[in-house]
Amino acid sequence: MSESSDMDKIDRWLLPDGVEDTLPATALKLEKGRRVLLDLFQSWGYEFVIPPMIEFLESLLTGTGKDLDLQTFKVIDQLTGRHMGLRADMTPQIARIDAHSLHQVGATRLCYAGTVLHSRPDNMLASRTPMKVGAELFGDPSWAADLEIVSLMAAALLALQAHDLQIELGDVSVFREILEQTEIPVDDHDRYFSLVQRKAHDELVKSAQQDNLDQRVTEMICELPLLCGGLEVLPEARRLFKDMDNVLAALDRLEFIAAGLTSRYADVKVSFDLSELRGYSYHTGAVFAAYAGSSGETVAKGGRYDHIGEVFGRRRAATGFDLHLLPLVDQITVSETFPKIAVRSDPNGDQQALWNKIEALRSEGFRVVEGAIEYLDRDQELVWNGEQWQILGRVENKKA
Repeated sequence: MSESSDMDKIDRWLLPDGVEDTLPATALKLEKGRRVLLDLFQSWGYEFVIPPMIEFLESLLTGTGKDLDLQTFKVIDQLTGRHMGLRADMTPQIARIDAHSLHQVGATRLCYAGTVLHSRPDNMLASRTPMKVGAELFGDPSWAADLEIVSLMAAALLALQAHDLQIELGDVSVFREILEQTEIPVDDHDRYFSLVQRKAHDELVKSAQQDNLDQRVTEMICELPLLCGGLEVLPEARRLFKDMDNVLAALDRLEFIAAGLTSRYADVKVSFDLSELRGYSYHTGAVFAAYAGSSGETVAKGGRYDHIGEVFGRRRAATGFDLHLLPLVDQITVSETFPKIAVRSDPNGDQQALWNKIEALRSEGFRVVEGAIEYLDRDQELVWNGEQWQILGRVENKKA
């Protein structure tokens, strides 16, 4: 069999795993959700930016760690011979815009919306082309900035009609302080990171015993995965880390964020997980994740990342979040106030008058469709009655 014959048998309509079309009904909801969020961000003082889909790999992966590197599609720029990447995350791009393109004094608030590309999905059912919407606050290291970003994340999810909303707070600096102030060897940091991230308490105990860690260090590292739950977590954490000032300050910050969030959004449940190390390679402080409904899936996440702008020549305090819009659009309702009007072609009708009528209806918000209409789902028809173009009431379309 010839090569051309083999090619003819390929199902040309197939898409790669994790890559999908967004069809009209969903696309309309997706666009409405995007508009709702960008309007919300603007009302909070965040300015919209559109970074490029592709750029040089050195800036795209700045300070982001190995995970993002593995998720990034890489190509060779035919003009320069340099490696380029198709963005798998937009946060480094926004940090570059703040540090290099805008270079503003004081706090800068930026927001964005766009598709990112993943070389591999986050899980078996995840999209490799998610639409991400997010906001970033640069130049403000205060607790109030963290509260602002977490509050905006909650407001965004509520604007999308997310229900049973829960926001989980943590701080990666707690684990980092344990490593820096104890005798755990540097070569063992990754192993302990993995065990803490998996909340493998029994394995942590076993590793601590094998490494002959003293009782104090063993207690801190082994109890860290147990520090998850409600407000009762904070007093227990303060007891555990009573002689570590930086950790106590981090706990005070989390309590401040939780109190502010609870007072602003009474229906949002706030919890804590001090062993949550998502984004550990670039986050520097408070981290947060949002869950909605009963799926257990993260619908939004973010945190503080104060060092990411250094490579662009400007060290800036930074905190922000993003969300994957598509899984949240089911709750969005799209109201179609104006009916769809189909034009019943008639060569005897005044064609200029028809065009003027169509233009007037479209300017008023009606959806007017010309051409073959036999199988078109429509609410009304525009027909020539011998003297003028007239709108008739609801008609039934033919079945295909």
